[in-house]
Formats: sequence, structure tokens, C-alpha cells
Amino acid sequence: MQKKFTLLMSTVLVLILAACSGSTESEGDSIETITFSDAGWDSQRIHNQIAGTIIENGFDYETDVTTGSSPAVVQGLRQGDIQVMMEFWVDNMQEEYDEAIEKGEIKEASVNFDDNKQGYWVPTYVIEGDEERGIEPMAPDLKTVADLKKYPELFQDPEDPDKGRVYGSPSGFAADKMLEPKLDAYNLDNFNYFRPGSSAGLATSLADAYEAGDAWVGYYWSPTWVTSVFDITLLEEPEYNEEQFKENYGTEIPPTRVTVAVHSDLPDQAPEVYDFLQNYETSNKLTQSALGYMKKNEATAEEAAHWWLKEHEDLWTEWVSEDVVKKVKDAI
Repeated sequence: MQKKFTLLMSTVLVLILAACSGSTESEGDSIETITFSDAGWDSQRIHNQIAGTIIENGFDYETDVTTGSSPAVVQGLRQGDIQVMMEFWVDNMQEEYDEAIEKGEIKEASVNFDDNKQGYWVPTYVIEGDEERGIEPMAPDLKTVADLKKYPELFQDPEDPDKGRVYGSPSGFAADKMLEPKLDAYNLDNFNYFRPGSSAGLATSLADAYEAGDAWVGYYWSPTWVTSVFDITLLEEPEYNEEQFKENYGTEIPPTRVTVAVHSDLPDQAPEVYDFLQNYETSNKLTQSALGYMKKNEATAEEAAHWWLKEHEDLWTEWVSEDVVKKVKDAI
């Protein structure tokens, strides 16, 4: 996949899109370069590379990547400056998604995966111990988020020792509005909700505790390298109930549909590529396998994608013709 990146700032994008209706290359009935979106997370980059490798080598198109915030790249997709978004987290932008489909600006090619998980996690050794590391179980009866009420001292807040600390999401995450109310829903008045400054800060807080064998409880989501590399357990919540969830978020967070979305012109401009993307379907586990490989081997997204294509040949070869399969296998 080409290593050409365009940094797309939201304000600049709006000005450009106001001046033109889309890139000249994507006008008409054909296209030479297919541009993917990169909103800044590794799983999307890996899926870009998996699909891009197949498209470049199997269908003989050039590929490119446009980088920006989620709102910016979605706007680019709607306007046709971007052709493919391999991970559209629909629930996070439901209104924009529905509007873009209704207006005929984008099409849903497929559901990439919809079995992801998010909520409050603890290192598994907190519950079960870790004999190899000499760690005894710290909270063997901890199963649910509500059970945390019994363990404020174990998860002590260093800034407020009389209470426990739950690590939430950074401000601005869609999950943030759900997470703090959960403390009230489960009567966790002996815990404080702490917002890390960034997703990197959240990952570091877990990694530091994990390396030291300390107790930690906080928000995370999958698929990520964190949930792939670390042995952590998602604390249980009541089964999702829409009415209860709307009232106080006092149930599990339902999985998010993560779709492959394309600009509405793509089916006419590159029908064979669109057919391929309609077959593109992975899972939380399959995506995490690539993220884990990437982290453990300090690999690039491209290297992880090529590893994934070799590791899961039985899957992706069902998405395309035998001729395309041969071209891609020869290339990698």
C-alpha cells in the first residue's frame, strides 16, 4: 500500500469541500486510486492494509490513505474525497451515518465485525492469582461491576485513600458519558471516577499496574492490542436492556456495529472492488490477532496485515476469485 499520507485537519477539509464537490479523479465512471480513511487507531490501519494489499495486487488499483479526526474523514467519505472506511463505528456517529445513507452519499458494504466488547476490566490475576508470578488472588469473589463495592481498599485512589479509583475513558470518548453514571447505577459511592488525559495514558496506567502485579480496574474496549496482549477480565453487568440503559446505563454496553462504508460512487467506479468489500467480514478475535502480532513484534500495520493474510488464508480467499487469490499470494 502506498506510503503517501494526507493530514486532513477538520477546518481545512471543510473549506476544501465547500469549494469543490469531490476529487476530480473520482468523477465519472472510473477511478484509478482508492483512498482509505485513517481516523487514528491501529485496527483501522490494519484493515486498511489488508484490504489495500488485496486491492492493489488483486485488482490493480493504486491506494492512498487520508488521515484526520473521525468527523473529518467521515465528511471526506460523504463528499467522495475518501472512497473506503474500513471501520465505521456506527453507534458513535449514528446520526451522521443514517443521514449519509439516507442522502445517498455512502453505502454500507458489509459489517466488518460486531462482537466487540467494552466496559470495566481487571487483570485476571486480581481474581485468580498468577502462580508463575507468585501473585495470590486478591479478590476471588469479584465477578461483577457491582462487586467492586466490597474492594475500595484494593483499588485505592492515591489522591483520596478513603475511596477506590476506577479509571474511566479520556474526555471526548463516546463511552465517557456512560461510564461515570455506572458508578451511581451500581451504588459505588466509595469509588472515584478518574479520567486519564489520553488513550495512551489509560493504556500506560494498566500496563504499569500489570507489570508490577498491582490491582487495577478501569475502562477498556476491544479489539485493541491491550486486550490482546494482557490477560484481563471484563467485569459482568446485567444483560443489555434498552430501557434500563437509557435510564442510568446500568447494564452491559452492547456491542457496536463496525461496518465497511464506501462512498456511493464506488460501486460504479470499481464494481469488482465493491464486490470484494461486500464479502469483507472479520471478528473481534481476528482483528485482535493482528493487533497482538503488531505489538509483540513491534511490526508496522503493513507487516501485521501481511502476517494476517498468511495466517488466515482460509478466510480471505473466500472473499475473492481464484485469480485474485493467486495475484495476492504471489505478492506477499
